[in-house]
Amino acid sequence: MARFHYFIILLLIGLCCTGCFRRWVMTDKQVKKYYANKPVKPTYFTIQNDSASLFCAATGADTLPPLLLIHGAPGAWYGSRIFLDDPILQQHFHIIAVDRPGYHKSRFKGKRKSVTSISTQAHIIHEALRINRSHQPGVVLGSSYGAPIAAKVALLYPENFNHLVMLAAAIDPDKEKFWWFHPWVQSGGPPYIFFPRFLKSATDEKFAHAEELRKLAPEWHNLSIPVTVVQGGNDDIIEPSNLDYAREVLNGKPAKFIFLPRAGHLIRLQAPDLVRSILLDPLPDSSGTRKSGQGAR
Repeated sequence: MARFHYFIILLLIGLCCTGCFRRWVMTDKQVKKYYANKPVKPTYFTIQNDSASLFCAATGADTLPPLLLIHGAPGAWYGSRIFLDDPILQQHFHIIAVDRPGYHKSRFKGKRKSVTSISTQAHIIHEALRINRSHQPGVVLGSSYGAPIAAKVALLYPENFNHLVMLAAAIDPDKEKFWWFHPWVQSGGPPYIFFPRFLKSATDEKFAHAEELRKLAPEWHNLSIPVTVVQGGNDDIIEPSNLDYAREVLNGKPAKFIFLPRAGHLIRLQAPDLVRSILLDPLPDSSGTRKSGQGAR
């Protein structure tokens, strides 16, 4: 009887978690309604190769430098619509937001399954640049769990980018944040089996993330492009001390570190003007100082 009661509690946790995250999920009907009266609507692409099917939404001319947007966990392309809809950014970038493999409309090996490997995600997401015709380097931006994937993209394909931006970056393998119920929701058992697919993908990534970040750790010193890292002090999802880790692993690199004491996890929504200015601001040069304005802080 006690085991049955515990099962019910875990099931309720799963249902509550689902309800919490549902506010970040949009159906095709809701997306269509959202864009019904917008002056600019995204163009949708599905890019396929031998192993993956990558869904993308894009705005801005494809002859402009790319701005590649990588969401966290859970998430989908429409979580980046504040950037896609920005008329100023549209004048400067071909803005491409992806569904990461395992989320929404993207597939891996023909299945709607999670992809926990940061390297595999990076290889697949880079395929989004196939829709860009500028032949110019651009910006890769990752939020939360998307930040280390954005970093890996920049490491693998430095010729395609001149700036890496990480918002609320989950990059420190020793600061992976777990809650009391996490040991009970691992893959295969209750309430995991009742989760919608986007929560299953997020859960699978959660338990693989620290090890994946340890694989990435020796590579940070190989970054050859400028980096900007932004972290909020009131982030209740990612430990704010991830910014200290960024300072450590990017020591000596052309990097800028911005701490927002009052900001939470969703920096793109809480400080959109700041993020836009980062994307449009002149880049750090190879000596680690700004071409204009002040240095890293």
